[in-house]
Amino acid sequence: MGFNLYEITRFVFQVPTTYVIESLDTACVGRFLVFWATKFQLMKQILIVLLVSLTLSLQGQEWPRELLTHPELTAYRETSSYEQVMGVVKAAIKDSPYAHLISMGQSKEGKDIPVVVMANPKVTSAEEAKATGKPIIYVQGNIHSGEVEGKEALQVLLREILKGERSYLLDNQILLFAPIYNTDSNDKMEQGRRPSQEDSPVKVGIRANSQGWDLNRDGMKAEALETQGLFQNIIVPWDPALFVDLHTTNGVWHGYSLTWAPSYHTAGEKAPFDYTWNKILPDVTDRVLKDYGIYLGPYGYFYTRSEGWPIKSIYTYNHHPRYLVNQFGLRNRMAILSEAFAHERLYQRMASTYAFVREILEYTHKHGREILEVNKTAEEAAIRLVKEQAGKVKKGVRFEMVAMEEPIDEYRIYNHAKTTNAQGQEQYIRLPEIITLKNVENHSAFNATVTATLPRGYVIPKEMGHIAAHLQMLGAKVDTLTRNSRATGEVFTATGLELANRPFEGHNMATLEGSFSSQTRRFSKGDFYIDLAQPLANLIFYLMEPQSDDGLVTWNFFDAYFEKQNIAEKPVEYPIFKYFELK
Repeated sequence: MGFNLYEITRFVFQVPTTYVIESLDTACVGRFLVFWATKFQLMKQILIVLLVSLTLSLQGQEWPRELLTHPELTAYRETSSYEQVMGVVKAAIKDSPYAHLISMGQSKEGKDIPVVVMANPKVTSAEEAKATGKPIIYVQGNIHSGEVEGKEALQVLLREILKGERSYLLDNQILLFAPIYNTDSNDKMEQGRRPSQEDSPVKVGIRANSQGWDLNRDGMKAEALETQGLFQNIIVPWDPALFVDLHTTNGVWHGYSLTWAPSYHTAGEKAPFDYTWNKILPDVTDRVLKDYGIYLGPYGYFYTRSEGWPIKSIYTYNHHPRYLVNQFGLRNRMAILSEAFAHERLYQRMASTYAFVREILEYTHKHGREILEVNKTAEEAAIRLVKEQAGKVKKGVRFEMVAMEEPIDEYRIYNHAKTTNAQGQEQYIRLPEIITLKNVENHSAFNATVTATLPRGYVIPKEMGHIAAHLQMLGAKVDTLTRNSRATGEVFTATGLELANRPFEGHNMATLEGSFSSQTRRFSKGDFYIDLAQPLANLIFYLMEPQSDDGLVTWNFFDAYFEKQNIAEKPVEYPIFKYFELK
């Protein structure tokens, strides 16, 4: 394996590691630098810069300055600005026979959101990419501008693929890299924004975009310009087989350099989740440990206050498809959430994110056709279920988190000890060593608490064209009745509309109470209808069901209608008709 910058810098900062240096000459150099670094603390930052240059030289790869990331040029004290990212991107794609730069769209402040398309042979459009039959892999950094290592790691991978020795990764797949998704907020840097990162880097940008939206809560309402550009110019036309979203945790003290999660499918098909959980993530986790000495594990939080010590369970994040990773499960596609460990230094978080993404791409390079087949089978199953079981089968629309059947055999975590505070109350403090707990419950599954009948489709009144347009933006096929028609199905009669007291993402989220009844209705030429026998059947179902916990009702798309109909005084019919047959 030879000289390894990540591990030597861990030694410099006196962080425990399992790495074994196999090259005698470079090991001697490394020990020499580590010895003097521990003796003279003021030399640490200088030594990091020297180690970067020395490592590249020993590995036989020297990069020109324009291909080095800003963290590499500042001893990992600073993260890249938008201009600096664009500088590396343009230097990497210059004269490359494989790369094409496109814009996902523009931010509120007028910045192009860059997406580098890499393929061998080169492609310049979604149509060309699909014609190759290769899987398209989309990797995104900087959705939250304080979580910077994804942005930086993608620049490193970009130069390695286009200027280095990893162009073979383009043989069997097409890669789309979006290193700086939240362009505006990236440059609004201040110190102390993310305390869990302990000023590494010193300054970072803000979480929300320049419109004030959290871009990772916008997947269903799609109010942000960035989200609209992502759907209209990437997700819908390019149709990635796998989506990878790069983040940093908010501070939980597990024992991993990076944690991961798949797309939680809920009302979707299970096969893409199973493949990601059972094949991709275990393989990548093993390879990263073997090749880099970096521990990866399942994403989750734990609570010593309620469970004491040792903990018995970890808990993942919500199932809602407002999270982009989760929405891919409803699209019959695969997705992976990456969460670097906040408390490690920037260079370590960059290294773990780099290793994770690289090994994912190594896996998709070898197994891309298999991934496409799993996705295709899931899509066909979703369409077949509508055609064969519409009006007969129920699917979940509201869910609760539960434990998976199999616990985690060995879970790495920082040790804790019980003590008392000044008031004599018991509390747990974190100790410096990492230990392994056995058989920890993993709450990463979801059971339905409310279900609804799967219809053949929905009819939308012509007066509600904004609903049809929203669905089309997300990729749904919406048609218009060319003649007066008759439909049998269900009507939902709402008896109450409850709005949350506190706003979330600018919305007082709505919950609709009521019940369904069987009905036959006539509809007019010009009304919209959606036949669910299409690839996005599960996503449309989740959006349109009135009791869905993350649908258009939830996000206030129908509030004005219900208020106009005076729901506070009387029951009101939900204006979307759920049909089982349309003639």
